[in-house]
Amino acid sequence: MPYFSVIVPVYNRRDEVDDLLRSLAEQSEGDFEVIIVEDGSTQPCGDIVERYAEALDAHYYFKDNEGRSIARNYGIERARGEYFVFFDSDCVIPSNYFATLAQALHDDYVPCFGGPDAASTDFTDLQKAISFSMTAFLTTGGIRGGKVQLEKFVPRSFNMGYSREVWQKVGGFREMFSEDIDMSTRIRQAGFAIRLIREAYVYHKRRTSLKQFARQTHVFGMSRITLKLLYPDSMKLVHTLPAVFVIGCIALVLLAIFWHWWAILPLALYVVMLWVSALISTRNLKISLMAVVTSFVQLFSYGTGFIRAWVWKILLRHGRDIEQEIAMRKGK
Repeated sequence: MPYFSVIVPVYNRRDEVDDLLRSLAEQSEGDFEVIIVEDGSTQPCGDIVERYAEALDAHYYFKDNEGRSIARNYGIERARGEYFVFFDSDCVIPSNYFATLAQALHDDYVPCFGGPDAASTDFTDLQKAISFSMTAFLTTGGIRGGKVQLEKFVPRSFNMGYSREVWQKVGGFREMFSEDIDMSTRIRQAGFAIRLIREAYVYHKRRTSLKQFARQTHVFGMSRITLKLLYPDSMKLVHTLPAVFVIGCIALVLLAIFWHWWAILPLALYVVMLWVSALISTRNLKISLMAVVTSFVQLFSYGTGFIRAWVWKILLRHGRDIEQEIAMRKGK
């Protein structure tokens, strides 16, 4: 029996699955199985999984399209390991990942963990710029959990895991956006400890275009309001910062146009700080300039998603289905 069960939901990501499995086949520690759950893809990757049959203890399942969370739960139900590890299909895993994770859990066991992500040297310049935007303290990196955090660490589904004991008590993922935050909240509420294992990082490709990146982060902003409705105490002041940033930027621009040009100086200072931080981090002039653009895309997309969902679900009271779910849970 393997100790770790790696569970990956997949939807039309053949090339990504090939890269992911290749990296898993090169692990220095092999006490794991791999479960690929194809969620109704029109471009299935079963033949790719078959290529790694000799190098990996790999299992492939095809099911109807129902969403990535249901696909993960489907994989959990078929897993043999005592500890479930979740990756996204667009991840590449460093060769010492499982050796590092096994040692960390041996030295100081924790029933749920999360690891960070990084940009590999072979990523495109845009992917590296997006990686900076998603992890930098000056954007939402502090909210998401990095070297400097503005809130309690929350594992993300591209690199997280929990024990079979947690699953037996808490259950699987809920089919929703920000399902990893919901899952982590339920794990903490059940009394289990959660820890960031910094050394267990993955290379995360993320989105490959600004349009895809903007759409993804917009949904992240919307889902924060859903989480507030599910867990009223989960909303912290720090979560409103991207929305405040959007409103502040618009206000500064209007003041510069209709009052005095120097009203734009705070925004210009922030741009300089972003660029310098990105330049120090990436050591590349082109990527650091792109990182300023991706950071603004991220903050505006997240912020407008947050505002949109707040108006629709809270101000206009269209979040009643979630409120009813909360009432039903309290009545149990």
